Amino acid sequence: MSIRKIGGCAFGITTLVIVGFTIYKSMSGQEVGFIDISSIGIAMSGFFSAITWENKREKNGILQEEELGKKITEESSKISYFLLTFFIFIMVLIDKYLNSNISLLILLTLSMVTLPFVEFIISKKYQ
Repeated sequence: MSIRKIGGCAFGITTLVIVGFTIYKSMSGQEVGFIDISSIGIAMSGFFSAITWENKREKNGILQEEELGKKITEESSKISYFLLTFFIFIMVLIDKYLNSNISLLILLTLSMVTLPFVEFIISKKYQ
């Protein structure tokens, strides 16, 4: 098994555990806070990065330092910028009508996950 697959499985399981615990916490009436929401974003960001980029030792995938990797990162950054602008607009509308602070935490999580997710999608186009 490659390091990429092991890292992807580890981050994937971690993400599922964190999401499951957050759902359990919410269903049991406990307050879901900043740490819970941001942990989901960090774990998902790590997951998408782990399954997108290959490491230097194995050399059987796309390296982030190669020309193709730089092109993927550049294209993903442009798309992510517009997606984040859209997410901010939607969250401002939601916040206006619901008056909740959870929308800002969700926006923070989306901002952490958007670039690695878009890089993953774009890299699949080149593989």
